[in-house]
Amino acid sequence: MPDNLPQQVDVQLPPETSSVVVAKVVYGLHALSIIIGVVTGGSILGAFLFGWPSIVAVILNYVMRSDAKGTYVESHFSWQIRTFWYAFGFACLVGFVGFILSFIYVGLAIWFIGFFVMSIWVGYRIIRGAIRLWNAKPI
Repeated sequence: MPDNLPQQVDVQLPPETSSVVVAKVVYGLHALSIIIGVVTGGSILGAFLFGWPSIVAVILNYVMRSDAKGTYVESHFSWQIRTFWYAFGFACLVGFVGFILSFIYVGLAIWFIGFFVMSIWVGYRIIRGAIRLWNAKPI
């Protein structure tokens, strides 16, 4: 390729303060769900998927993501939405496989291991995303 061709530069707009604040609030709400799962008798994944803080957080993501279009915050909204829906899909898969295998007494182990691994994954995604956001970097 010739060296004299202009390179495409990915220019991002500066985000509005409100979209940054909303992204931080969403990370905080997800973190609150994780903490609720840890300190109560429930599970981290259960609190993350079915607790009011995470449900409010996902609704905020969908409502506010158009305001972050073209900024680094847009990647955080996508990251947060994908984290929630991937966790939901994986929980459904583990729940179904665990139910089917419960008839041969393996289902409880599948549930325990699957939900434990997914809880660690959810915590990692929320912490990693929040750190990147606080440093004003895309995820």
